[in-house]
Amino acid sequence: METPARAITEMLDIEWWTHGSGARAEAWRLLRDEAPVSFSPEAEIEGFPPGPGFWSITRHADVVHVSRHPELFCSGQGTNIPDLPVEIAEFFGSMINMDDPKHTRLRRIVNRAFTPRMVSRIDEDVRRKARSIVARVAPAGSCDVVTELAAPLPLEIICEMMGIPREQWRRIFELTNVILGDVNSTPDIGALMAAAVEMAEIARAVGEDRLADPQDDLVSAMMHAEVDGESLQPMEMASFFILLAAAGNETTRNAITHGLRLLTEHPDQRDRWVADVEGVAPTAVEEIVRYASPVIHFRRTATADTRIGEVDIAQGDKVVMWYESANRDERAFDQPERFDVTRAPNEHLGFGAGGPHFCLGANLARREIRVMFEELFRWIPDIHTTGEPTWLRSPFIHGITAQQAEFTPTEVPAAALETT
Repeated sequence: METPARAITEMLDIEWWTHGSGARAEAWRLLRDEAPVSFSPEAEIEGFPPGPGFWSITRHADVVHVSRHPELFCSGQGTNIPDLPVEIAEFFGSMINMDDPKHTRLRRIVNRAFTPRMVSRIDEDVRRKARSIVARVAPAGSCDVVTELAAPLPLEIICEMMGIPREQWRRIFELTNVILGDVNSTPDIGALMAAAVEMAEIARAVGEDRLADPQDDLVSAMMHAEVDGESLQPMEMASFFILLAAAGNETTRNAITHGLRLLTEHPDQRDRWVADVEGVAPTAVEEIVRYASPVIHFRRTATADTRIGEVDIAQGDKVVMWYESANRDERAFDQPERFDVTRAPNEHLGFGAGGPHFCLGANLARREIRVMFEELFRWIPDIHTTGEPTWLRSPFIHGITAQQAEFTPTEVPAAALETT
């Protein structure tokens, strides 16, 4: 019989994270009902000293509270469960692993570069690239959703947006898979660091080039943007690129993959969306992100003695916000286990729970998910997933590494690829 203590123990086993969120739903419900703020030991990692443990936060309202009080729950000591030196955490996570004033400085500089004209250009690129991706697979009649449909769109958008030469796009994809790949008991820290350093060097070179020779692109705007006399340094741009390439690529491709699988499993919801593609798209995208919860958790650290619900939290304690659980909280959602493309309201936490670290790329991710499904419905409307997915072994990313799909072969006219 499942108990809160057993559920906490199961979380320490990497195999618990290899079957998708449906297999974990009952354990999360039990914790929300009986132990919404519960202490857990940390999983042992060979070659590393044991961690001090952490508090699991499983209810929607409590996750929102933690996220929106950065003065009580900081990000600068790490946002994943294991501890890393602050410098390494910032290198991998950029502004995700920063507190004010460093966080505000970097975010303001990056925001300054996203002018309306630049955003409009990116929107046009999303449509053009999504249609091109669909055109590549349409004649085949089958494809791997992850590698052939879902992954190319966010990866190509981010690489082009950040000025990465086209011949290096495939390498960036490989490196992000190393950084956010399968989690196991003996992570290859050397390989992970080498991948991050290689990605950083590629991005740093682009940043230095745009400093010396500005062009009409986002990287040039970022490198030359100033806030209160401060500008972005090439290595800061490199760290920001690692964040974009890893977080933006991985989460969006998983949302698209989950979305197609969910529409296959719920044909009535697919029919509702197809009947009014443009009208249903906004709520459908939000429901896919809620239901899939591509990012399973983020961590904070208590800066002072405080309380969450009825539980005392000591200064220095780790606090883990389980978005996967919060997005199925019966206290926040009507029939949360039901996939409903017209769900409204839908105050999900798939892009974070508010506060200073709300996902910077949320609107871009929404655009990419929406446009990809619009193009699929238009050109290969009978596409559906087949067989079981291969799940990523990770308590951090709710990922699918392989998922087959089938559809009636077709050709996207060349003229359609020339317009959006």
